[in-house]
Amino acid sequence: MKMRIFVPRDAGAVAVGADDVVAALEKAAEKRGLPIEIIRNGSRGLYWLEPMVELATVKGRVAYGPVSVADVSSVFDAMASNGAHPLRLGPAEEIPWLKRQTRLTFARCGVIDPRSVKDYRDHDGYKGLERALTLTSDEILADVTASGLRGRGGAGFPTGIKWKTVAQASADRKYIVCNADEGDSGTFADRMIMEGDPFVVIEGMTIAGIAVGATKGYIYIRSEYPHAVAAMNAAISAARRTGYLGERIVGSGHTFDLEVRVGAGAYVCGEETSLLESLEGRRGIVRAKPPLPAHKGLFGRPTVINNVLSFAAIPFILAGGAKAYADFGMGRSRGTMPIQLAGNIRHGGLFETAFGVTLGELIDDIGGGTLSGRPVRAVQVGGPLGAYFPRALFDTPFDYEAFAARDGLIGHGGIVVFDDSVDMAKQARFAMEFCAVESCGKCTPCRIGSTRGVETINRIINGERISENLAVVEDLCNTMKFGSLCALGGFTPYPVLSALKHFREDFGPAPATLQAAE
Repeated sequence: MKMRIFVPRDAGAVAVGADDVVAALEKAAEKRGLPIEIIRNGSRGLYWLEPMVELATVKGRVAYGPVSVADVSSVFDAMASNGAHPLRLGPAEEIPWLKRQTRLTFARCGVIDPRSVKDYRDHDGYKGLERALTLTSDEILADVTASGLRGRGGAGFPTGIKWKTVAQASADRKYIVCNADEGDSGTFADRMIMEGDPFVVIEGMTIAGIAVGATKGYIYIRSEYPHAVAAMNAAISAARRTGYLGERIVGSGHTFDLEVRVGAGAYVCGEETSLLESLEGRRGIVRAKPPLPAHKGLFGRPTVINNVLSFAAIPFILAGGAKAYADFGMGRSRGTMPIQLAGNIRHGGLFETAFGVTLGELIDDIGGGTLSGRPVRAVQVGGPLGAYFPRALFDTPFDYEAFAARDGLIGHGGIVVFDDSVDMAKQARFAMEFCAVESCGKCTPCRIGSTRGVETINRIINGERISENLAVVEDLCNTMKFGSLCALGGFTPYPVLSALKHFREDFGPAPATLQAAE
């Protein structure tokens, strides 16, 4: 009987040697004359344990990690004999960090072969589509609306309302667009699900197409994600071969097909209208709104444009019903959120849980504090344009409205941790510099405001007229916040103003340099 061994092909695992581990496992098996089958799954998201290798047993999959090439020989022998090993983690499903999660969207990630339709179906895949094909458009829309699902890309706009708007629009053609231009620091959920469970994205987009009357979809992925591009293209081809894409989907009267488009990695193309401009073959520049993409989007047609995580949540909602999803969460934040823990943190990775967990629980309990062992001073939530939260605000529950009440945003669910060695004045400067570099240039508040912001913060760091320059920075932030055409310029004030508010001491005069006596 073959040993079935799972080694992730996820980019996070490959980056720390997963491909080399596969080669070493094949050599070890050949040397011992033992037949093996290696399945390249996605990552389960425990990135401090990657490469995490799993062995299929009659009692479930047993995990080992982090496995290096030097460990392979002894790990392989332990697998073959069911013996003890320092890297043995026990049954994968019982690992405490994984067991305490509520995995709805990421339930199959790290479990299945991401390129096998059969494996996807064997793990409850396409059940949402099967049910959707028995419903009317209005019934699908009612389920999505009742679930409470909100956009997982930043704004938190209700998905059901967006879909209903497109469904009610009159046009000769409509489109579904998946925004996979994941560019926020500390975020990797989009990449992880595209590489580990691409069919869930395809299924979600297909359901959207049926609901609003669209027959064509595009997945826009940034070029920095070659593994995700390859995984999505492979999955799309497999879905076509098995009748889940194309004409008369699984024998129904519906037609829907998908294509991948690769963007150049401009941060502004994460903004939906810039993305549409890029998709149409032009430079990614923000469009003025209205008209909204739901009325006039891709090629001037009504378009549903959602984030990867929004589409990936849809199959569960349709398969299990709206209430099953809405029962998780708090307030107006329903369902689960795949939270990405990164930066200076001991246990970095993806943690999917219902809305409502506090920031302190995520950092101290789940994340294990800093990797450096120094005290946590600040965490940035929501990417490079998210606010910095001090420890005094760690009681904030992970909830759209709770974060907004404290001048923050959840965004894509990324959390970057900093210890007490961080210089928050330099972090504020970085936010302005980031905006200046990534601005599409269409609006003055973003293009010029950020450039002047960098110059002014430099003066503050150099100890020049600190009080006056701080007032200029605050005024610039207000202008950018209320005058920018999109969230790039509009959100840049969040990290700057939060750094000023909570870490004012870092914006003082530069310390005087003492000269040694001769």
